[in-house]
Amino acid sequence: MADYARTIVLNCGVDAAVERVEAALAARGFGILTEIDVAATLRAKLGVDVPEQRILGACNPALAYEALEIEPSIGLLLPCTVTVRAVAGGRTVVAALDPAIMITVTGNPALKPLADRAAERLADALDTLAA
Repeated sequence: MADYARTIVLNCGVDAAVERVEAALAARGFGILTEIDVAATLRAKLGVDVPEQRILGACNPALAYEALEIEPSIGLLLPCTVTVRAVAGGRTVVAALDPAIMITVTGNPALKPLADRAAERLADALDTLAA
């Protein structure tokens, strides 16, 4: 798995996983601003079939505001990306982008405490789902 993401596998379909992910994130102050159905988009635009996958744009408004105060251009890296994709055996992979990527991309070390808090909340949500 990618070293820029935290990943878990759930024993359920994508629709059920999305519901569970949304609830786990909401309990930690995140809302879903966007949802992209990758398979439907590629089918409509390219006529290809790929396994079901959704890209969720998760946002914790307080953390987003704090990030924008530190680094005004950070909006390019917001919201936090969470993917939910089907894999073999009726299982679903859930992955959340590591917020530390904000520091890597911007080179701004002042973002570290914020990225750590965001990562902790995202990891807690995924740990809850995996339990």
